[in-house]
Formats: sequence, C-alpha cells, structure tokens
Amino acid sequence: MSAIILKNVDKSWGRFQALTQINFKCEQGQLLVLLGPSGCGKSTTLRLIAGLETPTSGRIEIGGKDVSYLPPVKRNISMVFQNYALFPHLNVAENILFGLKARKVSLPEQKKRLENAAGLLGLSDFLDRKPAQLSGGQRQRVALGRAIVAQVSVCLMDEPLSNLDAKLRQEMRQEIRFLQQRLKMTMIYVTHDQVEAMTIADKIILMKDGHIEQHGTPEALYNRPETAFAGSFIGNPPMNILTPEPVLMEMLSSRLPGGINPESCQIGIRPENIKISEDQGMEARVETVEYLGADTLIACRFGQQNITLTVKGKTGLTAGDPLKLRWEADHIHLFDASNGRRLENMERGNL
Repeated sequence: MSAIILKNVDKSWGRFQALTQINFKCEQGQLLVLLGPSGCGKSTTLRLIAGLETPTSGRIEIGGKDVSYLPPVKRNISMVFQNYALFPHLNVAENILFGLKARKVSLPEQKKRLENAAGLLGLSDFLDRKPAQLSGGQRQRVALGRAIVAQVSVCLMDEPLSNLDAKLRQEMRQEIRFLQQRLKMTMIYVTHDQVEAMTIADKIILMKDGHIEQHGTPEALYNRPETAFAGSFIGNPPMNILTPEPVLMEMLSSRLPGGINPESCQIGIRPENIKISEDQGMEARVETVEYLGADTLIACRFGQQNITLTVKGKTGLTAGDPLKLRWEADHIHLFDASNGRRLENMERGNL
C-alpha cells in the first residue's frame, strides 16, 4: 500500500500560519496535483510529506504508517526537484545511481536498474555525459531516472518543469504521466500551471492562502467550481467574474432560486460560452482582439466591467466596435459576493 493521507495538518512559523487544517487522501497509484498561486502552501505541503519540514500539528500517513516526524530517509519515497539537483562533476549514469550507491545496492542490481531507467527515458546514449552537456529536458530526465531506479512506490515532484520552454514542458508532462501510469506510482505533483494540472492529474487540490479551496477531478473543478477563486483560476482564458449591474440584475431576478438577492451575487461565465448576437443581447464594446490561430480572444467593456470571450478562427472585429453578447443561463455560475462560495445555478434558459 502506498496511499498518502494528511489529517488536520497545520504548519506555522511563529505567528505566520502557512497551512491550516489540510485534509486529503492520495489513493495508491494516483497522480494528485497540488495547484495554486505562489505562496498558497502547495510546496510546504509537499515538503511536509517528504519530511523536509515537520507539521505543527496533525498527522501524515504513507502506506498506513504514521510518518509525521520521521526523517526523509525512512519514508520510502523519491523526490524530483525544480532545479534538477544534479551533481555537475558526475556523469549521467553516476547521477542516476548516486542514491543506490549510498544505500550500498549491489553492482549487478545497480546495472540492471540503470539500464531499465535509461531505456525508459531515452538516456542510453547519454550515460557518459556530464549535466553541462545536456539540454534542459535531458537533465530533467536524469532527475526522473534517479527517482525511477529507487524503485519506491511514492514519488513527489516540486514544479519539475518550470525551467523548461513551453514545447518541452508539454512533451515532458506527457512522459511523466506515461511513466507514472506504467510504473503504477503514487505521485504528488506541485505546480502553479493550471494547464499542466488539468492535463496530467487524476485529482487536483486547489490551494489558496494555506487552505484547500477545492479538491476533485479536473472535470469537476472546471465544470463546477466551488468558489469564484476556483472558477477564475481554472481555465485558459479564465472565467469572467461579474458583479450584477442593473441590466444584469433585471434579467437575473426572475431566474434566481428563491431567497437569493441578485445584488449579493457574483456571476461567473466562461469565455467560450459567450456568443456574439446579431439582434438581442447585452451591449458591449471591443477593447482588444488577440488572434491565436484556432481561436481569437476578444476583451470587451461591458457596463463598468471587463468581459472576455473566445470565438473560433479569425474575426473582423477591431478595437472600438460595438457588439451584443448573450449566453445560456445554464452556463452561468453563481457565487456569494460576501465569501465567494458557490450558489445553486439558475433555471435553464437563455440570458
């Protein structure tokens, strides 16, 4: 068993509360992503699991064993860091085998594990090279190789792709997902990149200010965000969060669930769900147009607020053009303006 469980975990340094009541379970063989902006507590959570920090209170279990205060070496885990953590004076083979040599694993076993890892990662032709002779992607593969040869069932990754360019990040995250599934690893992966999280995760934990904002599948976080923050953080471009203006409140009031005042709501609508109408709709004015190839991103001024929508292909609109916008009511997400928590959706229909 290699499930990871955190129960009521707090972490503070003096008066600074870094984490508050962190509770979750990463199932055996699952890839769980800790996602959130800088300073949200995701890396601190990973360091607690790794044993690089100790919790102020609470309990951490790995494989059914309480490891809350055990040193990293006794947790039977591997870890991949953001900066690769390679020894510049050692070649690829020596870097990959460093941990096995420290644990005095037999030479035949070292050779066998090295061959397997190098074959998986496409490093067989680079074993004699030093890190300085490798590309960023190859260095990251060496760091992954060191985790693979350890042959432990739990792997922790702290923003491992942040030093790579966009194309290489896409390739490497596909490789990481493939390796995780092939080796049946339990993996916790930290990133601030929501695209990265959405593409590789079985489950995502979205964090903010040291607490868990939402925990669920990528589909759940995208289709049913539990807070306005979750809605605006997940999605590219992000969800529009609107404050009801008079024109909106008039249309909303007849469709809101009983007892909800439209003035107390925030309205969330994703850019891809907004349509340009030829006749009926809410009036807006184009501010910027960004052509992205397959799609065009249009930023508009809507009353006193900004609103963004996407359209397929290229559009003839330019800055200053008036247009009318509409969307279906069942694409609207309602949030309480006082705390940002999700409210029930409106009745189906068109707005």
